[in-house]
Amino acid sequence: MLKIESLRFERGERLLFDNIDLELHTGQRVAITGRNGVGKSTLLDLIVGDLSTSKGSIDMPRSWRVGYMPQEVDASPQTAINYVIDGHSELREVERKISGLSDDKELANLYLLYEDLGGYEAESRAGRILNGLGFHAEEFEKPFEQFSGGWRIRLNLAKALMLPSQLLVLDEPTNHLDVEAILWLEKWLLDFDGLLVMVAHDRFFLDSVATDIVHISDAVLRHYSGNYSSFERARAEQILQQRAAVAKQDRERKRIKQFVDRFRAKASKAKQVQSRIKALERLTEQSLMAVDSDYRVSFEEPEKISNPLLSFRKLSVGYNSELVLQEISQSILPGARIGLLGANGAGKSTLLKCLVGELEARAGQLETGKHCKIGYFAQQQLEVLDREMTALELFNQLNSELQDQSQRDYLGLWGFDKDKIERRIASLSGGEKARLVLAIISAQKPALLILDEPTNHLDVDMRDALALALQTYGGAIVLVAHDRDLMDKLVDEFWLLDGGRLSSFSGDMGEYVALKKESVIEAKSSQTPDKESKRELRQSRAKERQRLSELSDQVKSIESDIEKQQAELARVEGLLADKETYNRLPAQELSSLLQSSGRLRQELAQLEDTWLNVSRLLEKEEEGV
Repeated sequence: MLKIESLRFERGERLLFDNIDLELHTGQRVAITGRNGVGKSTLLDLIVGDLSTSKGSIDMPRSWRVGYMPQEVDASPQTAINYVIDGHSELREVERKISGLSDDKELANLYLLYEDLGGYEAESRAGRILNGLGFHAEEFEKPFEQFSGGWRIRLNLAKALMLPSQLLVLDEPTNHLDVEAILWLEKWLLDFDGLLVMVAHDRFFLDSVATDIVHISDAVLRHYSGNYSSFERARAEQILQQRAAVAKQDRERKRIKQFVDRFRAKASKAKQVQSRIKALERLTEQSLMAVDSDYRVSFEEPEKISNPLLSFRKLSVGYNSELVLQEISQSILPGARIGLLGANGAGKSTLLKCLVGELEARAGQLETGKHCKIGYFAQQQLEVLDREMTALELFNQLNSELQDQSQRDYLGLWGFDKDKIERRIASLSGGEKARLVLAIISAQKPALLILDEPTNHLDVDMRDALALALQTYGGAIVLVAHDRDLMDKLVDEFWLLDGGRLSSFSGDMGEYVALKKESVIEAKSSQTPDKESKRELRQSRAKERQRLSELSDQVKSIESDIEKQQAELARVEGLLADKETYNRLPAQELSSLLQSSGRLRQELAQLEDTWLNVSRLLEKEEEGV
């Protein structure tokens, strides 16, 4: 058991925790949530002992091994695989003792301990972790310091997972992970039998992994049982009970209704509707959470928009002598909401860099419209901000036409109060830097937003606010994000990069994730040498595929019926919308036409209900695969 009693902690003059108590037990997977800056990472540092309390205590069994992944680490000359094995510090200590001893008896005991600690399997375990997080075998011997920032974060996570721990503490483990790596991590953590304490902002990840939520607000911790969706419902009920700001809630609901209406307007294909409906079902709780949020972000409307905004034909892009993308073609139209899909290394960021002019195409044509002002967000922008400037100074440098108070008000909508506006950028958190860059981009009134992982470091409240702002934005968007919730809420059209080629993906994010889950499971099963297990697994998978196929056929059949019914209803309502119909048709035929319209609407509603129920059943079956 991990026990926190009467904990108090200040950072400078700011009180982060005031007399808090918390008990956590083995088997729980606990997510620490709250807005950026409330002290989530600080609490993790206190738990692992990197910080000392002002008052109170944090206790756990002395025998517990603690695996810890902080957000930032120093560079290391170690190779990737040795850096990961270093995470098992107890094993490394035994290795050092073995290398310094010559006494046979002591060596024998140490070799037995080495075996008990998994020393002979250490390299294999580290390799499996690295492979699951997207590293290729030829990269295992590459020095840590030669990897980019995002890949260093992955190595840091791998190092924490290497230790067979009783307490695993992870600070934003999903940052910089693609969908495949997140799915692998979910499976790893679900199999973990110790106590997991983590900070994460990916709603789907939290729903899959977390058994408990600890929410930090106003220097107080509140414990909720269940995953993040359960927490949202409970928190929404509390907000309803505690807040009397009805007018404020009504204004926010109207804003969200516009968001909902846009969903419905864009859901033109039946099989794209399901993720939209699921996202809408969550909006009741999320809208109340949004009312409780300080964020009121929006993206300025573009002054002029070209049509098309941007197009490319037979485009080939790469680095040095290697082509990453070959002869790809597409166009971006006004109002587009495009999500880029593809495995790690498929070329998503490469394509974005080419579209914004940071990387020159090797071949093909790229045409940008006269009125296609691009707002580009990429993670490396956070790393090159002038650390000595304040947020206000940087914003003013790029938006000097705005009055000082207007600049302050604008940044305030993005969560920057007077203190944060006047602080040096070096002292801002990753989430605050991301918000600052997004605010600067918004003020430029772009016609096309190109966003490469914009939600890294952002808390859940800000992610929801960003989704609303992007959904009501009048320009076009091209998005790369591992945040499945944001993709579900925003994207109308998916492009898939695979093998250097670009194609359209006709499904939704749920279908894409289901495909990736299957590939993760198949990769895991291929490592199992037992033939009998493999045969049983194949038989089981065959039955599951048969069941999925039957449900999928049923969904397609209903979709076909819906299309026919919609066509007939459109024909009837077209006649009813024509004034001549009322002049030329006898009263009896007109009455019959009106009755047909009502009957068709009722039958269509029943078909849609049936489709939704079968689709949900299909999704549950896919999730169980």
